[in-house]
Amino acid sequence: MNIRTMLLILLALPTPALYGCFPAVVAGGGAAVVMGTDRRTSGTYIEDQNIELKVSRRINEKYDDKVHVDVTSFNRFILLVGEAPTQEIKDSMGVIALGVESVRNVQNDITVGSNTSSSTRANDAYLTSKVKAKFVSANKFQINHVKVVTENSTVFLMGLVKHQEGNDAAEIASGTGGVHRVVKVFEYLD
Repeated sequence: MNIRTMLLILLALPTPALYGCFPAVVAGGGAAVVMGTDRRTSGTYIEDQNIELKVSRRINEKYDDKVHVDVTSFNRFILLVGEAPTQEIKDSMGVIALGVESVRNVQNDITVGSNTSSSTRANDAYLTSKVKAKFVSANKFQINHVKVVTENSTVFLMGLVKHQEGNDAAEIASGTGGVHRVVKVFEYLD
């Protein structure tokens, strides 16, 4: 048993109200580690999570199951991917996202067409994990500086990066089997 595991157990012991919620304690510790190495401030990190929830909720309230949309916020910059049945609905979702407080900008990469299948979405999740694993193996930049979002075999890369980190990330992602296209949605630090 390593020291981190022992510490987490000790933290969980005095909280009987959280009985059965050990994963919540572990996840909370993991989030603290991620925030500590993220280039965003902790406030912006939390704000990004809130923005994602607000945008998703507003889109779901208006369109429910008529659309498939994934909302990602990084440094208050929104990426919308998924499918909408019409250009009008696609544009409307962009307006909804831009209307959420604190959002700086929106990149609307929603495709006009029918929703992707569950097998396509499962493959997208698999491709995301493959790209992240290749990032770790390459060890060219800190993995949490680049967020990976995959939609219909297109990989979107977000983050606050130096140009070389962004180029390395794009090269690694484009060399991953099954990836059809890579789109950089970076903010550059240099």
